[in-house]
Amino acid sequence: MLFRSRRIEGLFGGLLDAASYQDIADLIGNQDAAEAEDLDYKAAHYTPDDKGREELAKDVTALANHIGGVLVLGMAEVACVPSKPRDVDLDDRHLRHMQQVLSSNTAPPVRYEILRKENPRSPGQGFLLLTVPRSPYGPHAITVPPTKPSRDVLRYPRRSGSKTDWLSEATVATAYRERFMQAGARDHRLAEVERDLVVAVRRRVTPNLLVVITPESPGDMTINQEAFARHRSELLQARPYLGTLDTPFGAVHVGPRRLIVDQPEYHGKGVYMQLHRDGSGAAAVPLTCHTEFDHKIQTVQADELVHGLLSALAFLAQHARDRAGAAGTVLLKASLVDELPSHPSSPPIARERTQYMLGIQAPGGPLTRGTLYCPCAQASVTALLDDLADTGGPLVQAASLLADELVQAYGLPEAHPLTAAGEIRLSGWSAKLNPAITTWAAANHVTCLE
Repeated sequence: MLFRSRRIEGLFGGLLDAASYQDIADLIGNQDAAEAEDLDYKAAHYTPDDKGREELAKDVTALANHIGGVLVLGMAEVACVPSKPRDVDLDDRHLRHMQQVLSSNTAPPVRYEILRKENPRSPGQGFLLLTVPRSPYGPHAITVPPTKPSRDVLRYPRRSGSKTDWLSEATVATAYRERFMQAGARDHRLAEVERDLVVAVRRRVTPNLLVVITPESPGDMTINQEAFARHRSELLQARPYLGTLDTPFGAVHVGPRRLIVDQPEYHGKGVYMQLHRDGSGAAAVPLTCHTEFDHKIQTVQADELVHGLLSALAFLAQHARDRAGAAGTVLLKASLVDELPSHPSSPPIARERTQYMLGIQAPGGPLTRGTLYCPCAQASVTALLDDLADTGGPLVQAASLLADELVQAYGLPEAHPLTAAGEIRLSGWSAKLNPAITTWAAANHVTCLE
């Protein structure tokens, strides 16, 4: 899901994509569900004329320029409180119209998701939810011609309570400056966190997967004697890999504005993580390699790579959200290295480098070993923190995007163990990992394909 809000989910009885028609109808008369800065009701579809297009673009953009929220179409309100269902048509024609209006009349285009909630007593009709996350790319403007006289070509709406305000020129200029400064700051922070990890494990000379995340809205994890005891107890009970009962972490230390989690029994070759106070995090996950052709070519299994990626993303996201209190989107970066000195951020090490190249081996399905070899492959995406921390289909989608970019550096079109739709391809998993991923998928309602 694009939009997550604990307040809205509390009103709707859970995740918005799982909410039923009745869950929304039950909001009638609930003062807590009154229109607010993150919630709006419309009794009918937006009209297809100029005024309707302007209103649709304005309402969606206003949410994206503020904290995000939900537009509920098909609900009447009295004094801002939901009062009566007014079921709207859920046909594709109306959805295509809204998609066309929003894609061509917002700049930059606003991200949103449409959810249909059909009335079981009236098929084809019900509530239509437009969910809009807070945008890190704001301020967004609406470009549809105004229906009232205006000198502005680009207009910037923002939600304010249950109404919409228009941003002044000074506010827009300030927001643009903050957008670019924050984007640069996040990129710098990601590079800083990655560099700290690489320096810490720089002497590893076998293949490793490095995963780094940085939240859009940083948190602030408390580190004192009492909090450290609580964090340490939690982390020592945690398992590094999803769906397995492998050896847990064996040591938790305090570092500069971070916690350091390690498996010392592996003598510097186990899973190693740095969990930063602001919610950023970094993980080094060792991978088993297979040597061929007189030790000059080494390969790693695609399913082991994907399993490590899924596990690290979930672990780091849960730290960011639940321990540090971060929110919003996160920048993700993954690197696959033959040995740590191959990473661009690695400091020089005075020793003779091992002369081999790294490849990817798929354990099943139509893919075979990649035709290209590279010492360091890297990939990056942006995702919603809650989607990763909730360890469901959206986590698989994000991991699929990263994994595809990594394996394409080796000549493979995609990472066969996952699909871009957030599914697990069981044919891409070896007998060793198949039980673990199947168990995890079933517990997290992730679809498995043969």
